Amino acid sequence: MQIFRTVCMGLVAAVLGSGAVGTARGQAVMTPVPIPAQVSAKEAWAQLPDTRLFYWDTGGEGEPVVLLHPNSGSALIWGYQQPAFARAGYRVIAYSRRGFYNSDPITEGKAGNAADDLLAFVDVLGIRKFHAVAAASGGSTLAEFAALHPDRLFSMTVSSNTFGIRSGAVQKAAQSIRPKNWDDIPPEFQELGPSYRAANPEGVKHWLELEHKAFVGNVRGQARREMTEEKLAQLKVPVLLIAGAADLITPPPVSRLLQTKIPGSELVIAPESGHSVYWEQPEFFNRAVLNFIGRHGK
Repeated sequence: MQIFRTVCMGLVAAVLGSGAVGTARGQAVMTPVPIPAQVSAKEAWAQLPDTRLFYWDTGGEGEPVVLLHPNSGSALIWGYQQPAFARAGYRVIAYSRRGFYNSDPITEGKAGNAADDLLAFVDVLGIRKFHAVAAASGGSTLAEFAALHPDRLFSMTVSSNTFGIRSGAVQKAAQSIRPKNWDDIPPEFQELGPSYRAANPEGVKHWLELEHKAFVGNVRGQARREMTEEKLAQLKVPVLLIAGAADLITPPPVSRLLQTKIPGSELVIAPESGHSVYWEQPEFFNRAVLNFIGRHGK
């Protein structure tokens, strides 16, 4: 059985994600949502000039949607999005960046650039134009790609990320909220909100299983070109921002500030969610993305 389907189908019966459900008083609460059955997808490796990237691809004639994972994940994390987007008529594709699950590891001195890898990847697949959906650090890759190749994107969705900005008001705001011992905090506390952890311990366990699978090799990180607020103001692509109301890394005030720097961008905030909205509030995430890309296709 295919790798992606094997991992995801093994979790279908388990309680994983959460959705917002109205109570008698109209308040939204988190309730577990199981990962749905996956649609058929091809698995392969894209041969780039100096590395191989693992990917899966549902195929079909729909507009392509390329999913870009966070540092805590890989191509395996999109179990909630794969069937939802495919059944909405899209060709859904996810890949692992070099150094992540099933792709070639990064070798010392040959890390490459993640945005350049994305361009080479879609060229190998023969994709001219696509929707891109990124979570966390995948958003930094996507922002750089969008600044360089806006003609290749129908739209871009960035969840829980500051577009790789390393200076200015956005970077200052994001850095000001991190405690000095941030790197010592376990990843599930950094990236999963307290409501999710309380409501769904099994979901936390499976998220951690995929997080542990994500990184391969001994070298982490690829080169990045500098992104600035001035470059954000010049983006020529429709932009959707998604923020988790309980995100410790990119909370709503930071996302709202970011939105002011990107003309015409849209912002939605997922109730109670932490940093991993795609996993904690998948129904909210999927509705927001499908609504947005449905307005910005061919």
